[in-house]
Amino acid sequence: MKILFVTDLHGCKWKYDRLFEVANDFQANVVINGGDMLPKNSELFKQGEFITDHLDDHFAQFNSAGIYYLCYPGNDDLRIYDKQFDNACNKYPLVINLAQRKFEVGGYDFVGMNWVVDYPFRLKDRCRMDTADYIFQEQFGTGLLSTQDGWQEINDWFTCAKTLPTIEEELDRLVRPDDMSKSVYVIHMPPCNLGLDRCYHGAEVGSKAVYNFLEKNQPKLSLHGHIHESPEVTGQWYAKIGETLCIQPGQLDEFTYVTIDLTTMKFDRIVEQRLT
Repeated sequence: MKILFVTDLHGCKWKYDRLFEVANDFQANVVINGGDMLPKNSELFKQGEFITDHLDDHFAQFNSAGIYYLCYPGNDDLRIYDKQFDNACNKYPLVINLAQRKFEVGGYDFVGMNWVVDYPFRLKDRCRMDTADYIFQEQFGTGLLSTQDGWQEINDWFTCAKTLPTIEEELDRLVRPDDMSKSVYVIHMPPCNLGLDRCYHGAEVGSKAVYNFLEKNQPKLSLHGHIHESPEVTGQWYAKIGETLCIQPGQLDEFTYVTIDLTTMKFDRIVEQRLT
């Protein structure tokens, strides 16, 4: 079973085009796109157009090539487009929206979760407290949720967040694999304490709940993203919790992805410059 894992493409079209080429060259059975798939910054409310104009054709390529494509929206992908995203996935038998779902391919169970631990940034569509005793970071402004009419401002985000399930609770709600030793978890948020979660300014922002979940349940493999720069800051893009291999490839200006052979557990991280 050969897996190609990529994350945090944020609507970069040349990286999406290259992803299909790489998947064919690697003869991947499964491509996993681990969240933050759509354009961000000034393009947030154009994400629906990206799904229609680009992502749909991208999915069709993989489906026609017989390559499973497991994916989900991330914390920078507005929840107002989730139905449209789900509809695009559902058009193709081999394309699966893995958010809070389990899907079996080739005898392995793949389980996805795209909630993230709360951060200082204003967009809160997919934010949660990590654990019940989570201490919030200082915020850059009032919280925002996306709506069809624009932004909904949340003046007291901390009180609102305390009414939502924590990351710990969300993990416990996931459908469990039949055999943890033949399972792959795709969790956008990286675990703490492994050097996979460090920001440029030095803060380590990984999830205690994710770490504890992996330590307790010991899946074969866990795949993460979210903190784009962490591998460049720490020099660490994979680590182990017991027998669980955790991979967080990062994603900066170059195209970064990881190839994995689940049978031999050989894996490699590749960083490609854009060809002009």
